[in-house]
Amino acid sequence: MRKFLIDTDTASDDAVAIIMAHRWADVHVEAVTIVSGNVSVEQGAKNALYTLEVCKAATPVYIGCAKPILRECSYAHWFHGDDGMGNKFYAEAKGKPQKTHAVDIIIDIIKTYPGEITLVTLGPLTNIATALLRAPEIASLVQRCVIMGGAANTVGNVTPAAEYNIWVDPEAAKIVFHSGMPCEMVGWELSRHNAALTSREIEQVINFGTETARLAMECNIKALDAGRTIQSASGLMLPDPVAMAVALEPDVVIRQGKYFVDVEITSQLTRGTTVVDELGVLRKTPNMNVIWSIDVARWKEILYRCLRSQ
Repeated sequence: MRKFLIDTDTASDDAVAIIMAHRWADVHVEAVTIVSGNVSVEQGAKNALYTLEVCKAATPVYIGCAKPILRECSYAHWFHGDDGMGNKFYAEAKGKPQKTHAVDIIIDIIKTYPGEITLVTLGPLTNIATALLRAPEIASLVQRCVIMGGAANTVGNVTPAAEYNIWVDPEAAKIVFHSGMPCEMVGWELSRHNAALTSREIEQVINFGTETARLAMECNIKALDAGRTIQSASGLMLPDPVAMAVALEPDVVIRQGKYFVDVEITSQLTRGTTVVDELGVLRKTPNMNVIWSIDVARWKEILYRCLRSQ
């Protein structure tokens, strides 16, 4: 069994990614850790616990950093709803968060299973950066770190230049990017255009008739509307599930490569921009495996396979 550790600011698309990891046959999720981002850590924990309950999974949930390293919180209620789950305000799950801080458990799990952990980050990188500052040696102990974040030399989704997860805590992203951890950047742009679910495909998923399929589409209704209204999306964009698909099945990637990538932290105009040195003009050692394109049909097949499963 592959060992996954999921760090998330659980809102509607994170919930779908969590479902996917728990429906993949050879994956065991060691823990779900919560970071501030789309919603507060308390709400993120509630959303994760509810999602796990729907999955009938007993994965432990740990609450982490309640705010970015230097910045104030910038929740995404405008996109995911006040509860992060499309304003569905689901009933509280029976499960409760563990008492251990997420940063402590991240360090502990990575050290317990050196070279075995696939770390999948679905939110701002505050927890991961804090863990690296406390225990920098964990960078070399992670097998893969799949980051849903950034925009590879393209437009952002929270400013013209930046993707939300990186923009929320750019200092944390900079620490992680330069830590030596084997990072893979899955930018938000990979969920756009024909990778977005059409109305017909959404209906198809709902017709699977499983509780997970219902939750996945229902909690994303507000995100669908916001994406179409604000970002001219062609359908339902699911950036976190796309990143999870890359983590689950690396063969979904069509084009990737190693590049030097840095994060803008000083400019207000371009705060959080992920600058990919695509042509190598800076002559710096590559620090990131950048995913440029995916097999869209394969990505949707992976999603459907997970949501069909009871």
